[in-house]
Amino acid sequence: MQIADFIAMLEEIAPPELAEEFDGGRIGLIIEGRRDVNTVCCALDATLPVVRAAVAAGADMLVVHHTPIWNPLTRIGGKSGEIIGTALAAGLNVYVMHTNFDHAEGGINDALAETLRLTEVVPLSLGVIGTLTRSLNDVSELLGAPLRIYGEVHLPCRLAVVGGSGFSPDLIDEAEAQGAGAFLSAELKHSVMRASGIPLIESTHYATEAPGMRMLSQRMGWTFLEDIPALVQR
Repeated sequence: MQIADFIAMLEEIAPPELAEEFDGGRIGLIIEGRRDVNTVCCALDATLPVVRAAVAAGADMLVVHHTPIWNPLTRIGGKSGEIIGTALAAGLNVYVMHTNFDHAEGGINDALAETLRLTEVVPLSLGVIGTLTRSLNDVSELLGAPLRIYGEVHLPCRLAVVGGSGFSPDLIDEAEAQGAGAFLSAELKHSVMRASGIPLIESTHYATEAPGMRMLSQRMGWTFLEDIPALVQR
């Protein structure tokens, strides 16, 4: 497949106009390689082990959620330089689907809700709310990660979920106004925890976002690259 056709397909899955404003210039094709795309790998992060694994697999394209180039580069070196150099030397394209895939139907947050077997799912401005009938031990097992629980969660309950670092006071207030009895995301700050009107459930960044990329790879027939160091650190 020509790369232009492949990109058009990705933009149907996660239209760029769905992205948050801060993602400007940070989504789409951020490292250009070969013009033909036949073998595709998918991951949450374009870490050096992931890029090396994609190259070893003979991939023409690596589709990720987080860009490896967050700030404009004034020099090429360090880990970023290794990632960019490894990809360029192998002709590997790197394509980023970030907040546009958070908002997209079937994207990060829908996949998180599906992973947790939530029912009667409705959208938030960033995230979703659904009915949780399983225990919190089950939630931990389904995510493959530990939980920290702040407050008393009464089950079954309406659970708001936001993949990644989604503990925004505005989102928590929005979820509470829509009837959520608890809120699950990652990277909770102490000040947010103290101000919340509903119980908060904290998991890891990786555990809340990897299901979206894993399900995308299954849907598209791509190879998903599990980044074990990221799983431990996040």
